[in-house]
Amino acid sequence: MGPADLEQIITALHNYEDAMSGSGKDSPVVLIGPGDDAGITLIGDTAVVETVDVITPVVNDPFTFGAISANNSISDVYAMGGRPVTALAIAGFPSCDYETVVLKEILRGAVHTLGRAGARLIGGHSFDDPELKFGLSVTGIVDRNKILKVSGAAEGDVVILTKPLGVGILTTALKGGKLTDEAMGPAIEWMLALNDKASFIASSTGATACTDVTGFGLLGHAYNMVRNAAVDFILENSRVPVLEHVLEMIDRGMVPEGAYKNLQYSEGKVVFSSGVSEESKLLLSDPQTSGGLLFTLGEDRIKAFEGSSLFFSVIGRVEKGSGCIIVK
Repeated sequence: MGPADLEQIITALHNYEDAMSGSGKDSPVVLIGPGDDAGITLIGDTAVVETVDVITPVVNDPFTFGAISANNSISDVYAMGGRPVTALAIAGFPSCDYETVVLKEILRGAVHTLGRAGARLIGGHSFDDPELKFGLSVTGIVDRNKILKVSGAAEGDVVILTKPLGVGILTTALKGGKLTDEAMGPAIEWMLALNDKASFIASSTGATACTDVTGFGLLGHAYNMVRNAAVDFILENSRVPVLEHVLEMIDRGMVPEGAYKNLQYSEGKVVFSSGVSEESKLLLSDPQTSGGLLFTLGEDRIKAFEGSSLFFSVIGRVEKGSGCIIVK
């Protein structure tokens, strides 16, 4: 190794140290780090959104599962006010239990959803696993001046939800043989519905805070929005939209374990009025797959939603408080 080679190595190491310290000329600047729905870095003049999510099957059809899983993954980009651009597939595949055609159908479903969102699959990785899993690592872009964050809800805002609840309960019922594929139809349509329009309207109307409702349930994600804040969410249980068959399935015991865990987590963080039933508490804690956006907005700006075809429900309001969820 000559002096020139050594100099090149030292220069490369210095460049690496500069990049890691954020002082390099072309190093990315972190705008949003861990704790939100996705991370955002500024590379040059472009704000880049990055996220990843993987789930187990929620329906029987591989193509539909791939499509739903992809939508679930890209939802975090929409929750930040961005749009997905590219994705990498992540698949845990039990090769002894399934033919490779199953994985091909899952990928085909994912590509279909990405196409609807204007994004492209550019690669991925698979590994042998005893349980089938699939998801995406997604890269998107966002206007740095219109980034939506999980925190920022302001006193006087209203709380808006853009999809009905109950997906976790219904998928549990499907796996338990208490619900048919046909009866799951409406729930599947909701899981396949993109959050792109909700994201655009929320961003363009100045939503003060935003997240998507997934595995932690409505209450868990709502709490993330008020954690350590000087505001409370006052949620009206009767205004929360619910999918068909959900209440019936709760009565039949088709409640996922995750709902019980989420409800347990909410102790000390959520206050329920005496009229809120145990069934309603479980529904509000039900883990969702590809759920809707949950965001806060000035009440005078709701008209932007009323003039659109987007489904939404005003489920509560934001009041001065100490970071608590109150359900009435």
